[in-house]
Amino acid sequence: MSRVDYATRLIALILTLFLSGCQPANNPEADNARADIAPVPEIELNSVELSWIGTQVFRNECAAKEACLVHWNEGEAFPSLGIGHFIWYPGDVNGPFVESFPAMIEYLSDQGSVLPDWLAKLDPFDAPWANREVFLEASEGEPVRELRSFLASTKGHQVGFLVQRAREALGRIVASVPESGREALSRRLEALTRTPGGVYAVIDYVNFKGEGLAVTERYDGQGWGLLQVLQGVSEGQNKTALQAFRESAARVLTRRAENADKPIERERWLPGWLNRLKTYREPE
Repeated sequence: MSRVDYATRLIALILTLFLSGCQPANNPEADNARADIAPVPEIELNSVELSWIGTQVFRNECAAKEACLVHWNEGEAFPSLGIGHFIWYPGDVNGPFVESFPAMIEYLSDQGSVLPDWLAKLDPFDAPWANREVFLEASEGEPVRELRSFLASTKGHQVGFLVQRAREALGRIVASVPESGREALSRRLEALTRTPGGVYAVIDYVNFKGEGLAVTERYDGQGWGLLQVLQGVSEGQNKTALQAFRESAARVLTRRAENADKPIERERWLPGWLNRLKTYREPE
């Protein structure tokens, strides 16, 4: 057995414990709708690739630390939860970014996960902390501990949600451009999704910075989602599809930080974003 084969099998064995049961559910209705509107490449992953992607996302968002599964970043108006740091707004916050935690919880419920009792009974389903200060005061209480434990035990299914979210996003993204530009956009996605590293980049970026379709996710009229990155890809020049994607993402995120009103985006967040893009590589 070669060293590469041995490493692959070892990774699969170790990560199976972390991501058991994380195969995403099929959604034929969404797949058919997507096929009707635009040519979109399929995201196909084996268990080793899926495990590797889940580990990468968890490391990016939480430094692979379970304590970070329930978190509230300084400078933000919402907590970030789970391996993908899914956004959950308090009831009186109408933020510009697409909320994802409620959809993730619905997905987990559909997969048979048993929610903490207080979470299942929450109505309306809004984050129960009004702001970061209130959250920090409650962060060692029983509800937060229960939520953190629940999210730690469902990491595998959360990866399934990330994949499903990306699959559904691709059709919307391709369909959002004029018909004359769809084929080129689809070709770029096809080139990316041929390799595990490219699939990881697509899945992570959709979770990390969104699809790029929401009009509220704009600074000076310019978005920063997957659509904008794909549109900014410079093809050719002896670059792989993943290299070109990574460079375009760096330009898009730098533009966002420069257009932002909050200095924290330029001074603190941008360096972290650019470091994250460096992980968009093929598995070793």
